[in-house]
Amino acid sequence: MTDQPVRVPVDKVTAFMRASLAGMGIPPGDIDVITDVLITSDLWGIPSHGIAHLRMYHERIKAGLQLPVTSLTMVKETETTAVLDGGNGMGMVIGHRAMQLAMDKGRRRGLGAVAVRNSSHYGIAGYYARMAVGEGMVGISMTNSHPSTAPTFGVEPMMGTNPIAVGVPSDEPFPFLFDASTSVVTRGKIEVAARAKKPIPAGWAISQEGQAIIDSTTLIEKMNRDAAALLPIGGLGELLGGHKGYGLAAVVEIFSAAFQQGAFLSELHDTDSQGRPHFLRIGHFFLAIDVERFLPLDEFRRTVGNILRELRASAKAPGEEQIYTAGEKAYANTQRVLAEGVEIAPGVQRALLKLRDDLGLQSVDLGFA
Repeated sequence: MTDQPVRVPVDKVTAFMRASLAGMGIPPGDIDVITDVLITSDLWGIPSHGIAHLRMYHERIKAGLQLPVTSLTMVKETETTAVLDGGNGMGMVIGHRAMQLAMDKGRRRGLGAVAVRNSSHYGIAGYYARMAVGEGMVGISMTNSHPSTAPTFGVEPMMGTNPIAVGVPSDEPFPFLFDASTSVVTRGKIEVAARAKKPIPAGWAISQEGQAIIDSTTLIEKMNRDAAALLPIGGLGELLGGHKGYGLAAVVEIFSAAFQQGAFLSELHDTDSQGRPHFLRIGHFFLAIDVERFLPLDEFRRTVGNILRELRASAKAPGEEQIYTAGEKAYANTQRVLAEGVEIAPGVQRALLKLRDDLGLQSVDLGFA
């Protein structure tokens, strides 16, 4: 192992993912799904949710926070809607099946909506929205999560990072794909900074005293005992729109819990009142819209493409070379990673070597040692 980032070919990264997931007791078909979600994160340039998360899943399985074998239950179903119980299995498997069900219903009836309860971390929200785009549909995905974000004028972590993703077909090589947390930053980025022993900007998080925290390691330690919180999009107070990020986070919380009578807010801690670990019971919501029910898909894609092109062609700020639209950077990053490999930071290298040893995978080539 080096003290510098290394580039590992995508095929080696995926092979290690598959071997690790098998070592955790995950069935082969589910390994396919989870590996695809994880490598998509690294391809799109979201390293906090890619191979870096492998060890987290292992730790959660060992701690009894989620089950390696996923068994879904249909709670209620209509022609256009469904409520699923994820049985506290692997969130990515649950999310994939739920979005596929929403797409199937959307294809038959124009709209398909699926609410999920009792799930676990499902990776990047954009993956599921992108599934619908691949079928010529508009996809929406959102999820609640472990409390980490304070409401406006508060300091207590109440909501998760609560991401929302929207995928829309276009006539360009890449779709419009918006995928963002409703907090200023995700916990994953804090963890990446902590592994690299780097500070974080003021304005990302606050202490219980309402003070900015810039030490990433300190922040992780405080967040683990609910003594600090991330801020919603817009930051502290209302001056720069923090209340809007707070409102969006609350929308995600409602959609991810109320439709399925799922757990919410403080119920999403990973320990009970006695400090004993228990299932996270995360909720998700998925929506698939069949574009053809409105107009021919080609016409829709052309209009979307024209919107994106006009946005990018607008006047640039002094010193700026390019205006981007959502999904463009992920597309460019994918081409780069496929050619150059996945960048593995030193902290992630250490975590993966530890995972390799824990699972007895010394024969699997990680691309570094």
